[in-house]
Amino acid sequence: MANRPLPALRTLAPMPELRAGAAPVVRPDSSAQATPLVQASTLLGTRQSVDIEYKGQRYRLQTTKAGKLILTK
Repeated sequence: MANRPLPALRTLAPMPELRAGAAPVVRPDSSAQATPLVQASTLLGTRQSVDIEYKGQRYRLQTTKAGKLILTK
């Protein structure tokens, strides 16, 4: 097996839309529409969990003590 040099790494230009507090940038794409954003608090309200039905299956969306979201079947 011959040793080949690794390809050069490309340097990425800074992405201002990823700065903390920056508004998200949505660029229109002719092949796909932007995914709508729904706040988890809209689904959960003051509850710790909600059941969601999708294609006849029931899922549970819940928050953890650490503030993470878990979706289980």
